[in-house]
Formats: sequence, structure tokens, C-alpha cells
Amino acid sequence: MAGRLHDQHILVTGGSRGIGAAIVEKALAEGANVSFIDIEAQAGDALLAALPAKDRCHFGAGSVTSAADIARVHDQGVKRFGPVTGLVNNAGRNSYADPVAMTEQDWDDVFAVDLKAAWLVAREVLPGMIAAKRGSIVNIASIHADMTYPGFFPYAAAKSGLVGLTRSLALDMGKHQIRVNALSPGYTETFLVTEFFAKNDPSLRQKVLDVHPMGRMGTPAEIANCVAFLLSDEASFVTGANWRADGGLSARFAGS
Repeated sequence: MAGRLHDQHILVTGGSRGIGAAIVEKALAEGANVSFIDIEAQAGDALLAALPAKDRCHFGAGSVTSAADIARVHDQGVKRFGPVTGLVNNAGRNSYADPVAMTEQDWDDVFAVDLKAAWLVAREVLPGMIAAKRGSIVNIASIHADMTYPGFFPYAAAKSGLVGLTRSLALDMGKHQIRVNALSPGYTETFLVTEFFAKNDPSLRQKVLDVHPMGRMGTPAEIANCVAFLLSDEASFVTGANWRADGGLSARFAGS
């Protein structure tokens, strides 16, 4: 049976590891051709080599903060697989900063990856989607857009901006039959979450697990499943939304 993304060309940013790699693998399993860009060239090459459907996948090393890198990887993918029909803006970075001590350059560096890059990549793929009157964009935001953690300045601001960008693009692109949605994962077993726990008291991980209604964190594959749905025609009337995939964490009051 053909998968739900059969014959589509999906572009994934930050696709070398974690949630991004899971999205690459899921999209391929659902029948898509996939291009992905990541600044981690070695990790990208390793993932590509390990994929069973590597003939339907293109990896280009580059930075999502560089319009030139984005254009290069996009054009290489289009030459192989045709116009991009689905984009997943997954690339992101953590930020551990104090609002007083943080420098302007530090701020700009965070927003360049976590917010501006999503617009840069969308700008690259949208002309093809508009011409085809078809397309789906999924921006990987975070529950930090609604609730956050001390010391994460300005990560929550950037992710909130990404949700706002999603709504605006959905309104502007709806007339072209292009859907734009955000997906906000909660705690997910990725490098960034591992890095977060490593910077804190060793007991914090168990405290976090204890407040999860399901008693566990998510996996990258579970986030990728949600992304595949939003990319697919099964979500044909879903646009401008921010979907949470947090195991119910944001549904509870503190102390409950």
C-alpha cells in the first residue's frame, strides 16, 4: 500500500538527529521523497547511510540561518525529486540565559535559528507551493510557547513567535491551498532534553516524570507520527493550528 505521503517531496530542517531524524524516517516510510538540511554534516551523512530508502533521500549540509545554504540544498532536492510539497521547520536550539546578562548577539543567535530560519526556509519553498496550489508546512514549536522554565530566556519568546508566524502564514497562504500548522512537543527524549537535565540537579528528571499524567516523556517517533498526519491530505482542513504533543503535561494545575 502507498503511504500517506506517497509521491510528495518533504523538506526537513535539522534532520540529522532527534525529532528531525525521526521525521525523515517517518516521511520515507510513508512514501515521500525527502530532503533534509543540518549544520551537523557528519551526523547527516551517517543518517543518510543508515536509511533503507536512501535512494529517495537527499542530505545537504548547511545552516538554516543562511539563505544561500537553504537555497542550495532546496535546489539540489528539487532537481532530484521535483518541487517541495511539504516543509518541516524542525531546526532549533536551546537557550540558557539571564535577561540582564544576555548580550544582543546572544539574543540574535537564538532568534536566527528558532524563529527567523523558519521564515527563510518557508520563503524558499513557497513559490513552488503557490504555483502548484498545494503544500503543507509544519513548524516545530514547543509547549514553551505557553509555559516555560526559569533560566530559559529567551527560548519561550522565540517559540511563541514561531506560533504567531504559523498563524500569519496560514492566513496569507490559505488562498493558495497551502496549510501551515505548528506542533508543540513537550518533554521528548532528545539531545536537547538530555542537555537540559545534564545542566540541573540529577533528581530533576524523576520530578519531571512524576508530574507527567502518562508517567513518561515522549519519543521522537511519536512526534514524527503527528507531523506525518499534519503533512498529509488527511489533515486537509487543518491550518493555523498549534497542536500540543505533551502527554497531557499542560493539562494539569501545579500541585495536582
